[in-house]
Formats: sequence, C-alpha cells, structure tokens
Amino acid sequence: MNPTATPDDYKTFLRRFHPGIDDASLQLLLAELRPLSIKKGEFLIQAGQVQKELMFVYSGVQITCFDHEGTEHVTTFFYAPSLAGLPDSFLYQTPAQDNIRALSDSEFGCISFQRLQELFDESQPLERLFRKMIEAKLVGLITRHKEFHALTIKERFQRFAQRSAHLFHLVPHKYIANYLHINPTNFSKLYNSTRW
Repeated sequence: MNPTATPDDYKTFLRRFHPGIDDASLQLLLAELRPLSIKKGEFLIQAGQVQKELMFVYSGVQITCFDHEGTEHVTTFFYAPSLAGLPDSFLYQTPAQDNIRALSDSEFGCISFQRLQELFDESQPLERLFRKMIEAKLVGLITRHKEFHALTIKERFQRFAQRSAHLFHLVPHKYIANYLHINPTNFSKLYNSTRW
C-alpha cells in the first residue's frame, strides 16, 4: 500500500494545525506547488546541500538519516500527507547536515523558500499556519527526545505502533528498529509478539 495525497487531503492535514484557516489562503499555497518525482534510493537532499524547496509528500516514504563513523542513523520518516524537509537547512538556508532518501518511488509538490516567504507577506493566515506547524514540530521533537531517554525498548515500540502502525507495512523493519534505537533481534521479537 502506497497512499497518495490529494489537495483535499492537504487541506485537511493543514487545518489540523490551524483549523480556522480559509480556503483561499490554502489554495494560494497549494496552487504554487510544482511537481517532483524521485525513484527509490535517490536522495531528495544530501548533506552539504542547502534545502531550497519545501516538499509536500504526495506519495512514497522517505527517511531523514545521517552517517556517523560509517553507521547510518534514521531520525525521521516522511509520508503522505506531510511535509518533507530539514528544518535547520530550509529555515536558515544553510547546508544540510543530514540526508533525505526515498525508501520507495516518491512524488512531491514543491515550493521554494523565496516564494514561501513572499506568500507569508501576502497572507497572514499562511504565516500563522506555518508558525503553528513549527510549534507542533518542536513539541513533537521534545516528546520523542524524552521517549528515547525515559522509555524501555518495549514502551518505545508500543508508542511508535500507536502513532504510526501503518509504517510497519511500508518501511523495511531495519529502518524502524534503527529509528527506535532497538537491536534488530529485539525488534523482531517485539514485532512478532504484538497482536495486529
């Protein structure tokens, strides 16, 4: 299963952050997106590049990862409907420290950093929407950070299953185990003992 997001899906998704935003503001944003497709295994962004566009995931699954001493570490999954990006690189237009790689053939709608800033000047509701999205991202990162430090591997697995169970069918389990900081053998035991 590889779900594809529609413009209506994105309106619903974006309204989760800013329920009062009007259709005209959302249409202003969505009308600016240009299509982009990449194949499984290709990089959307590589370390050292500046992320010049924000990507709205239409289909496929992607990961954010970084290499440390020859070992890949997975930090984020992207899938429809969501935004794919490296906040530090995109927001400050600085070279990325991480990579975004497609785990499956993927399609996106993209908007440039410059055009997004222009839309913020044109539309206060859009600027407010993105502020609320950044706030939600920050809270989510803090929550995950605490989980990685305070929860057992079983509790981390269970929280992930509650939030993102569909990824077990879309993503090779080695990437989920890596993301959760769980040894692959222990991950397999937890997965096989779970009643789906």
